[in-house]
Amino acid sequence: MADVAVRRVSIVFTDVDGTLVDGEHHAIPESASTIQRVTSAGIPFCMVSARSPEGLYPIQKTLSFTGPLVCFSGAYVLDEDDHELLSETIPLDEAVAIKDYLSHDLPAITVGTYGFHTWLVDDDQDPRIKREEYFVCAKSQTGHDLRSAFDERGIHKFLLMGEPPAIAAAEKTVHERFPHLNVVRSNDTLCEVMNGAASKSRGVRIICEHYGIDRSGAVAFGDGFNDLDMLEAVEESYAMLNGEEDVKRAARHVTTRTNVDNGVAHTLEELLGL
Repeated sequence: MADVAVRRVSIVFTDVDGTLVDGEHHAIPESASTIQRVTSAGIPFCMVSARSPEGLYPIQKTLSFTGPLVCFSGAYVLDEDDHELLSETIPLDEAVAIKDYLSHDLPAITVGTYGFHTWLVDDDQDPRIKREEYFVCAKSQTGHDLRSAFDERGIHKFLLMGEPPAIAAAEKTVHERFPHLNVVRSNDTLCEVMNGAASKSRGVRIICEHYGIDRSGAVAFGDGFNDLDMLEAVEESYAMLNGEEDVKRAARHVTTRTNVDNGVAHTLEELLGL
């Protein structure tokens, strides 16, 4: 029976924050054995996140597995060997103009700029930056402007951090000012700004094509609004028990446990008969 179940699931996609990690946004060591058994069965385990690669590597290290990564909500996709499969950037000249706008017109917002493996901030002592560094177990860089920190390839993402009312207002005004960009809140205090072609669902398609896997055998887990398109892109979608109500209504299934209670690993154990 277990062998039949394992063959039925050909690939696993999972969001990270609010889904795979605990309340401190860190890896859950107890999930390591389950994920290792999944990958040992030849089933790729792919994290799909708004995080940078550097924000995902610590999770792979803690849980002792390797696999492809969909970073920056689909703007940057890497295979299991860290080779680039997709890169959708905001051109550098445009990124400089956007950053100037964010800095001058949205003073209540803290901005982080991400491109490839670089995370640039204005002030690495800002409490919001320190908090984000703690969550993702990665260090930001400071002391540079965008033109000296990034090259002609551009940047992948701006991360806007602030209080919920300021973030809600920023999402609206940035979308109106730059309608060709993908502007989406990942939670009440964070808003992502990326190339308009970037999406988690596109990242899912790229990874499936890379492995030659039909999406009918794909399973995906998520909790937030920025996971909706990923959940819609697979046959077997799971909203986390702790997820947004609209996400739970949109998904095919809802997990019986929250992220803090290791919901992803528990569901995979049941699904695969581990």
